[in-house]
Amino acid sequence: PGPAGARRSSWALPAALVRRGGLVGGRWVETPATFPVQDPASGKELGRVADCGTAEARAAVRAAHEAGAAWGRLPAKERSVRLRRWYELVVEHQEELARIITAENGKPLKEAQGEILYSASFLEWFSEEARRVYGDVIPASAKDRRILVLKQPVGVAAVITPWNFPSAMITRKVGAALAAGCTVVVKPAEDTPLSALALGELANQAGIPAGVYNVVPCSRQQAPAVGEVLCTDPLVAKISFTGSTATGKILLKHAAGTVKRVSMELGGHAPFIVFDSANVDRAVAGALASKYRNSGQTCVCTNRFLVQKGIHDKFVEKFAKAIERELHVGSGFDAKTTQGPLINEKAVEKVERHINDAVSQGASIVTGGKRHSLGKNFFEPTLLSNVTTKMICTQEETFGPLAPVIKFETEAEAVAIANAADVGLAGYFYSQDPAQIWRVAEQLEVGMVGVNEGIISSAECPFGGVKQSGLGREGSKYGIDEYLEIKYVCFGGL
Repeated sequence: PGPAGARRSSWALPAALVRRGGLVGGRWVETPATFPVQDPASGKELGRVADCGTAEARAAVRAAHEAGAAWGRLPAKERSVRLRRWYELVVEHQEELARIITAENGKPLKEAQGEILYSASFLEWFSEEARRVYGDVIPASAKDRRILVLKQPVGVAAVITPWNFPSAMITRKVGAALAAGCTVVVKPAEDTPLSALALGELANQAGIPAGVYNVVPCSRQQAPAVGEVLCTDPLVAKISFTGSTATGKILLKHAAGTVKRVSMELGGHAPFIVFDSANVDRAVAGALASKYRNSGQTCVCTNRFLVQKGIHDKFVEKFAKAIERELHVGSGFDAKTTQGPLINEKAVEKVERHINDAVSQGASIVTGGKRHSLGKNFFEPTLLSNVTTKMICTQEETFGPLAPVIKFETEAEAVAIANAADVGLAGYFYSQDPAQIWRVAEQLEVGMVGVNEGIISSAECPFGGVKQSGLGREGSKYGIDEYLEIKYVCFGGL
């Protein structure tokens, strides 16, 4: 049993926003089977949710398809107004929505409140972008014709989202899709369906028409079959997925059968390089923010620290002190908590495996290193030194509160280690040498670079990776293009 805060969390759910059915064509749908949603802090059941299967998934796709024509033909200003209203409702209900996230995901309430504002920012941003889907008139080579370029919605988008940002990963995709005139079917992660359903309740209140935003929650057992329907149904035009590279490859194979448009935001393995010229205190603050947010369970969080030998010992010493001083493990509902539980025991076992492997090959535990006494899903924030590139923690994404530090000598060596991964989502480095900043920013094989900055996400910026970290970009002015087809019209006989 955890502390009082962990016990309280199951009673903190705001009844007005908790929905337990799927959302199909504007109606809440019950199913014969249900699956449990658990509080990762206490292990308690928060409630049971409809376990949608292939029938519900197909019904949701049909509902989205039927709603698509009218939604796509609405004036952009009208779509903009509805999205804006949805944004306002999310901000109004920030506290209740944050409590849902903390209950089902475990992250500290302050982080959950931040996620809700981040979620809302995508609805606000794309409500504005809806009115800026501009076509072109191209000068023609013949005087009796005109060349026009129109941009039109691709159609129904299947949106498959992860548990680590159960609200923001939905709005980042759905905001763009709806702004473009598409309709969506969302399959939320089985660990965190309540956030997706709460957004559905607010979408209904905002006047988003029936069938435009559909949600099909399902258990881990049903997920492969539901995912396959969403990726193969001929009425689905586009798939947007955030999750592991392995699952992304399966979905890409499914999508190939009907040649669907795809956006994939897949695994990361972010390097965080600290050069000798860096401001050590700023680097430590950035390292703490980048690594330990959401207990290390973010796609863009640092997975490998590379520290130049001249500054290495000082950095490790200051980093360890900052971890011990500033990080507090506990229930997300406890005000002083900065580190909530990991999502489940499998996640904890992976962190343990990475630490045991590193230590067996000569790494040293500077601080942390074991499960926390609070309960089976809690783990101490951990710092390892004497790490080499042969250790598993530097080869695969940990997705937990583990910071391994590798010592390097030259800039070229650091860039080579950073780029040795087959994924490239985010990368970070600290330097005060302007020439080095240009060189390294251009050479890092990642989609997003933080220079002297550990937190880089915002609605205005294009989010996405290179190599096996994915396809396409989300957020920013580029994010809406993922949901638009370009149509060329040749107007002749003039």
